[in-house]
Amino acid sequence: MTQELYACVHVAEFPAQALLRLRQELKSQPVVVLDGQAPEEFVCAMNLPAERRGAAIGMTRMEAESLPDFKLLPRSRATEAASRAVLLECAATFSPRIEEVSRGNECGLVLDIAGTTRLFGAPQQLAEQVRTALLQAGFRASIAVGGNFETARLKAKNTRGITIIPQGKEAEALVSLPISELDLKEEPRETFAGWGIRTLGELAQLPTTELVTRMGQEASVWQQLARGAVKHTFQPIEPEISLREICEMEKPVEQVDSLLFVAARMIDCLALRAAGHALALASLQVEMKLDGGSVHRRTIRPALPTIDRKILLKLLQLEIAAHSPPAAVVALTLSAEAGASSKVQMGLFMPQVPEPSRLDVTLARLKSIVGDDRVGSPVLEDSHRPGSFHMEGFAVRSEKNDEHAELQPRIALRRVRPPALVWVTLRAAKPAFFRDHQSRYEVEAAYGPWRTAGCWWTTEGWDDEEWDVLASRSDGARVACLLVRDCHRNEWRLEALYD
Repeated sequence: MTQELYACVHVAEFPAQALLRLRQELKSQPVVVLDGQAPEEFVCAMNLPAERRGAAIGMTRMEAESLPDFKLLPRSRATEAASRAVLLECAATFSPRIEEVSRGNECGLVLDIAGTTRLFGAPQQLAEQVRTALLQAGFRASIAVGGNFETARLKAKNTRGITIIPQGKEAEALVSLPISELDLKEEPRETFAGWGIRTLGELAQLPTTELVTRMGQEASVWQQLARGAVKHTFQPIEPEISLREICEMEKPVEQVDSLLFVAARMIDCLALRAAGHALALASLQVEMKLDGGSVHRRTIRPALPTIDRKILLKLLQLEIAAHSPPAAVVALTLSAEAGASSKVQMGLFMPQVPEPSRLDVTLARLKSIVGDDRVGSPVLEDSHRPGSFHMEGFAVRSEKNDEHAELQPRIALRRVRPPALVWVTLRAAKPAFFRDHQSRYEVEAAYGPWRTAGCWWTTEGWDDEEWDVLASRSDGARVACLLVRDCHRNEWRLEALYD
């Protein structure tokens, strides 16, 4: 059987790291996170610069404001939930078996890495890869690798960087850790303090029989944990793919450039996470919480799923320019829908086609000029109204073409938009001649009329007569066309040509 091996990832001050993950410009400044309701707000988390300059957990808001050059940020549960999903996705790329050991303001994950040597190398190499992936995602974490679950958890919590615990050296790794790591109740904690037991190493050296006799059977578990020999039943969780990023602004943002600066980092994270699952971004839902409580929502749908960050940012810029938020933005949420990335192998002698990204930008610019409902793909409506259609968003759909299907000749009807006004001369209730602004045509054959009418109870009603006409011009040119008589207006129109 494969020997047990665990890697514990410990992210300290998680509320602060979750807020600063998308705010690179604040990481070098002292930042504290406030929790609670005013006026009883208190410091619940901080970054390293703030800790070095005297900040402490539990400080009131007034005490934190008295510290010079400190940034005070409110705690965001939604941002922490989104950051936790990102952390789980990063960890899941190295092991499918993950157990969460988060406590308080600390986020901890234990990975079962037994049998992963051939994939990621020795434990030291795997730990370095995990740490690099977390740094790219915006997290600063400590990692401990060992054969005992609890030993790896305690060591990662109380050290920084990467720690490799050799087999059989678990007790030595825990010697200097304080006994408070056992989360003891008040009575046994006072008893150990009276005995002068302050570290796990001192607890491990006590005689087991006498210890259990005085403090009960539970003391045996404490001592086994201090010796790095306690057994643990692994309880893995199943992380779900949730491509969602949240950023709450320190102050309401009115300028588009400042909003795009924040969105660029969020799009980078979404594209990187999607690429880690061999996926692309099929759509991007933008939700902007505005100053005053209202919400402004927009959706970006590229013609093809993509992870091109520059193109997605450009599409977002054009969308905001065309539909700008009516008020300042206080929070920005980007939610992506994953899709399979499309790769098309072109033939050697096939003509080069424009890149899909250029098409997306062109469509977005056209929409900003003429409107969203005037750009896209025409779709026929289920109606009796002649030529009734509406526009839908353009999307490339993969359809299988039957190369062996017989190609039958068909007549194409090419609509004239807008319809051309013509003057028609009737003979025996049929069109005999008609002319437009340039030429006169003699009708050789006329088939009809086909009458259609509808919506007579509204102002958009119609009552038309359609005639299929074959006519010749004075110079001998022949034309097959569709003539329509509008009975409401008593006028004739050239609606279409047959090709």
